[in-house]
Amino acid sequence: MKRFDFLTPAGLTVGVLMLLFGIVYNGGLTGFLSFIDPASMIIVLGGLVSGLLVSFPVKDVKHMFIVIKQAFHHDEQNLRELIQTFVTLSDRARREGLLSLEMEVENVDDPFLRKGVLLAVDGLEPDVIHDIMNAEITAMEERHSKGRSILEKAGEYAPSWGMIGTLIGLVLMLKNLNDPSTLGPNMAIALLTTLYGSLMANLVFIPLAAKLALKTEQEVFFKQIIIEGVIGVQAGQNPKILEEKLSAFLSNKERVQQNESNRNGEDLDDEV
Repeated sequence: MKRFDFLTPAGLTVGVLMLLFGIVYNGGLTGFLSFIDPASMIIVLGGLVSGLLVSFPVKDVKHMFIVIKQAFHHDEQNLRELIQTFVTLSDRARREGLLSLEMEVENVDDPFLRKGVLLAVDGLEPDVIHDIMNAEITAMEERHSKGRSILEKAGEYAPSWGMIGTLIGLVLMLKNLNDPSTLGPNMAIALLTTLYGSLMANLVFIPLAAKLALKTEQEVFFKQIIIEGVIGVQAGQNPKILEEKLSAFLSNKERVQQNESNRNGEDLDDEV
């Protein structure tokens, strides 16, 4: 299930607020207004868009907004629940056979887990199941990498176009050296393009790309556990042994919680 990730907008908001605080605190409202220059914004944004259009097909550039949207959502991945799911599947497979799992997985929300179990039910060899599911992981990584590369390129292009805007401003400034009173204002405007480009790269594009890369790593890790679980269920491993095997993927804190949960379950069974 996808949930809204509050950390992404929170980080962006904090970055903007700290920037505004620094500007207003030192220069007041007038100082803030001096950081707004439409021409500089147009140079950076226009150059950024043109660079992306040269580098990527139009459909991929349009898809960038969908990619950015993914950084504001995250999938709930509970490893402990996943392990317990495989313990249940393993127990049922040992008691009633693999074919009984076909009805069991109908209630499973994760399509990757459902596909893996159905491949096991179909009687495919473990190596074949492993290859099929790993191929799907590889394809997913390629899709994610392709979408993420647009943000990474935007993070590269934005500062460069900011520097280009600065150079344009410097050229125009040097042409008016006969009027010293314009040097200071013109220099400030010239430097704004560099500020805009660096801000867009280091507050928006690069952090969002890093967030998406982390999400991909987490998703691959989760799917690798599913593959191990599916192979274990097909092999008819003892539920307790399978649980211990999959628990190796848990952090120390999650292992402690898992052990406490198991002990509580055993205590309830004893009371009954």
